[in-house]
Amino acid sequence: SFSPRAMSRKRNNSEDDAQPNKRTPEDEEAEAQALAARAAAVEKRVEEEMKRQQQELKRKEREEEEGAPTTAEEKRGVGARGAAEVEEEEEEAPYVEEITRVAGGEDARSRHCPYLDTINRTVLDFDFEKLCSVSMSNQNVYACLVCGKYFQGRGKRTHAYTHSLQAFHHVFLNLSTLKVYCLPDNYEVLDSSLDDIKYVLKPTYNKAMLQQLELSGKTVRALDGSTYIPGIMGLNNIKANDYVNAVMQGLLRVTQLRNYFLQEENYAHCKDPLVLCFGELVRKLCNPRAFKSHVSPHEFLQAVVTASDRKYKLTQQSDPLDFLQWLLNYMHVKLKRKGRSVISDTFQGKMKIFERKLPPTCDPTDPMSKKFNPFDEQYKEVVKEMPFMFLALDVPPPPLFQDAAKQNIIPQVPLFELLSKFDGVSEKEYKTYKETFMKKFQLEALPRYLIVCIKRFTKNSFFMEKNPTIVNFPVKNIELKDYLPQDQMQEDESFKYDLIANVVHDGEPGAGKGTYRSHVLHSGAKQWFEMQDLHVTDIIPEMITLSESYIQIWERQM
Repeated sequence: SFSPRAMSRKRNNSEDDAQPNKRTPEDEEAEAQALAARAAAVEKRVEEEMKRQQQELKRKEREEEEGAPTTAEEKRGVGARGAAEVEEEEEEAPYVEEITRVAGGEDARSRHCPYLDTINRTVLDFDFEKLCSVSMSNQNVYACLVCGKYFQGRGKRTHAYTHSLQAFHHVFLNLSTLKVYCLPDNYEVLDSSLDDIKYVLKPTYNKAMLQQLELSGKTVRALDGSTYIPGIMGLNNIKANDYVNAVMQGLLRVTQLRNYFLQEENYAHCKDPLVLCFGELVRKLCNPRAFKSHVSPHEFLQAVVTASDRKYKLTQQSDPLDFLQWLLNYMHVKLKRKGRSVISDTFQGKMKIFERKLPPTCDPTDPMSKKFNPFDEQYKEVVKEMPFMFLALDVPPPPLFQDAAKQNIIPQVPLFELLSKFDGVSEKEYKTYKETFMKKFQLEALPRYLIVCIKRFTKNSFFMEKNPTIVNFPVKNIELKDYLPQDQMQEDESFKYDLIANVVHDGEPGAGKGTYRSHVLHSGAKQWFEMQDLHVTDIIPEMITLSESYIQIWERQM
């Protein structure tokens, strides 16, 4: 009775008796009921799904027989189930997968996906619209990281799920949440090696990176082997959008505007598609870890076409000045709070306009001609104070006759002569259909960034004409204090400006006949670049002043 086996059996029995959490028959019965209820729920869910599939099959057969048109939801690629059901299916996971979950709720395969080596970064392009390549829907869109195509959904019966089975491509990136999934197993992939892909899709910037963009001119190498400076990247000309590309390159040199859009939290209150696409394009153009050295503005252009009600198109060239005016006014309206926005804070100045109406001339030989009192109230000078975002400079007309060598003489005029329009003294005549006015302009306040447009194009009833006059200007240290009231200036206040962007028109006037390019200054690299769509080349400042400048952006020295 005192054998070791007997003593061990006795000790084990006493330990079992001492356990306070011993399972009771009631516990086992409750667990069995829970498992039965769960099995019944799964069985009911399968039954409902089979019923739904049968209804769907009958509906499709009926439509094929009757030739009925597809629903609006199907046209968007969501299907007759609707977007809500697609999203519900999106989160659906097979019941059997629960056995692969680890303690924290994370799938055991998430950190050991065997398909990461199938990812092909060279085919990834996130510049285009986020639409499913099959259904053309923009809801729940995933990018296949093996072939680069876009597909909708990841649950069963979705295009991404089908693609994973047919093409044996298993790694997909959600273009909205930036989460990566392995299909058809439907588990999330957690691996730091995917961070570079996520950053290309959605670049983010902190304050240190913003300073680096401004101060550093360091050249970086893209995945495809090409080199570029962040912020100096070519833009693809899809059809006839060179006017948009030239404007975008110029606006990108405006530090205050660029830094605002590089951080999404600055305009988180705005949900306008055009504003969001503009910010996304700015962030991609400044990406220091890009896969290629150029960007396609396809999404931004589509947003422009929609927001402008097709006034500005991809397939038809427009005036970059008209587009710039429309774009800044549109974004100002969408971003403003209490009457102000980053657009007005960056580009808006003030001026006074002195206007007086001229009395019509009387014909002394005509007895029916009316006599007008020049001292009448309507002929007195009226002063108005107005904000402005542009200064329009009038170029003197070119000579009508050729020189002795039978060649047209291209005149030259200094920029300061054109700016005298705003000195508050020079008057200019403006005619309407019935009336004539004399106007003077006096600058009251100048913005941090000054946009100047040189009016080269005039349109009559038959065709458009271009003035080829060369405007001579320095690229640095242009002084504008002489055009402001002396009593409103502080002693230490600077009104010197440096040129940072210059948009040029080459060729004949008229839509589609000429081309637009831009000259931009990278302050960190201390280098000027000529940018025409995808082509980016160095240029010396002396060549800029010889161009037929159309739009200029000047930065005030602080």
